[in-house]
Amino acid sequence: MVEPHVSLDPATLDPVEQKLRGPLEEQLTSALRAAAGKIQSRYAGEPVDAVIAELLDETRAGLHPDIAAAWSPDPAELRRVADAIVRDATS
Repeated sequence: MVEPHVSLDPATLDPVEQKLRGPLEEQLTSALRAAAGKIQSRYAGEPVDAVIAELLDETRAGLHPDIAAAWSPDPAELRRVADAIVRDATS
């Protein structure tokens, strides 16, 4: 299983978010890892794009609503995690 990681671009953060960058990255990463684990355990052959949508939904569900609403995930990271879920299930 791939280890998901969320990194926030400091250039896109306001001053308060910049101060909280480390804890925010940890919380987002933890939520994405939990979502990936849930999805991997119930994966039943869905296409990668469907897995990406599930990752996004599950991750947001695991976050405080304000953080979930403000989070703009890296599409490449979601695809990397979804690809790993599909690949691991078919190998």
